[in-house]
Amino acid sequence: MDLSTSYMGLQLKNPVVPSSSPLSREIDTVKRMEDAGASAVVLWSLFEEQLQFEAKELNHFLEMGTESFGEALSYFPEADDFNIGPDGYLEHIQKLKQTVEIPVIASLNGVSTGGWIDYAKRIQEAGADALELNVYYIPTKTDLDAKAVEQVYCDVLKAVKGTVSIPVAMKLSPYFTSMSNVAQRFAQSGADALVLFNRFYQPDIDIETLEVKPNLLLSTPQEMRLPLRWIAMLYGRTTVDLAMTTGVHTAQDVIKSMMAGAKVAMMCSALLRYGVDHISKVLDETKIWMEEHEYDSIKLMQGSMSQKACPEPSAFERANYMKALHSYV
Repeated sequence: MDLSTSYMGLQLKNPVVPSSSPLSREIDTVKRMEDAGASAVVLWSLFEEQLQFEAKELNHFLEMGTESFGEALSYFPEADDFNIGPDGYLEHIQKLKQTVEIPVIASLNGVSTGGWIDYAKRIQEAGADALELNVYYIPTKTDLDAKAVEQVYCDVLKAVKGTVSIPVAMKLSPYFTSMSNVAQRFAQSGADALVLFNRFYQPDIDIETLEVKPNLLLSTPQEMRLPLRWIAMLYGRTTVDLAMTTGVHTAQDVIKSMMAGAKVAMMCSALLRYGVDHISKVLDETKIWMEEHEYDSIKLMQGSMSQKACPEPSAFERANYMKALHSYV
């Protein structure tokens, strides 16, 4: 039984990859994920705002009191007392590469093409095998059209690709006007993979305290239908690899992801809910299903139920809308 797959040129033993989450913050937890069968791991995101804040905070403490008298320079705090920029993140990558054998995929979250892009090179130098760009951008200006928004993503991607030689994936939201066209533009801009889809954490309103508060809700398997549909429609129409994320909880979800055309199925909420040992269960059940249905390899099923290969391609488009409504009893 061959569960191997390739993703951005990385040869993986199976398609199950823990996605970016706090679980990757602990070396021991990542090791446990590897032992459970994870074929790679995406680290939690290094945020543009975090870097900017830490740089300002450091400058504040370094400069505080320096104009009082000459000897004040000796009051500089020790650098080890602060998490200066991405140093802790870089050290984590280095330690992981010494501890685990699976590929380590770093993650950057931001929107500008400013100084934080330079850290992509440092991430590569730290030993990361690949980089995932999570461009979390919500346009609010009324004079900003769709093309300009898409250009922001392309500019960030090109800036990073001009800095590093490791593979780069773009983690996208589902809110683009023309997903097929955007996928093509990202491929032309150098993306090695598209991760579908980013799950924005929407704020809520507390009507008692009159505050806007974050409200984290774990995903459900039903949420994978949107990325499943788009992966099935993009398969064979783009040169980049496709990764499924959001709503992957079970072996059935992994199998569906592969059949749609994904190279990997990324899990987060399921691991937070059931623990990292859930990876072993998913892989065991995937093997059982493959044996029962006479699939010798993951590669054999990849794209087998994409729109390109499906006997009824319209099932992924508008024609399915009417059928879905009439199927409800």
